[in-house]
Amino acid sequence: MKNTIALFTTLWVLTWGLTSLTATETPHKNHGERAVSDVMGNTPPAGTFEHTMIEKNIRAEFQIMSLASMNMKDPNGDTHHVMVKLFHDSINHPIKDAMGKVKIIKPDGKDQTNSLKNYNGIFAANFSFKKTGRYGVICLVKVGEEKYLYKFWYPHE
Repeated sequence: MKNTIALFTTLWVLTWGLTSLTATETPHKNHGERAVSDVMGNTPPAGTFEHTMIEKNIRAEFQIMSLASMNMKDPNGDTHHVMVKLFHDSINHPIKDAMGKVKIIKPDGKDQTNSLKNYNGIFAANFSFKKTGRYGVICLVKVGEEKYLYKFWYPHE
């Protein structure tokens, strides 16, 4: 298990290093970040970070928000909630049966990993973002027999 985690982390660091050298992402894979409101005009809670990506025709819509903004507390002391909604991009059909994990790489290089819990098609996990800085977010989901990998940066202020 430790070898698998070490390999996954190494591949992630190499991939992100190469991505940062190119300084641009493929337009069809990354539809951007939103922090104020979504396309439908719905206004998310203050301080909500949104990011949408497409991988092999599966669209992942991420939201990261503080638990305090949701009037929630975590028994383990986690501070933020990472949510993802999955859709078949070509037909905009929600995916309600998936499983996955999210790994957060902190600015100091340490990481946290949690399994996503399924809340009727909204997949979520809690994490601790105590220091300001750039956090790497890696999400691996399995839909049926297919695996999908999403990676992006979360700028925590």
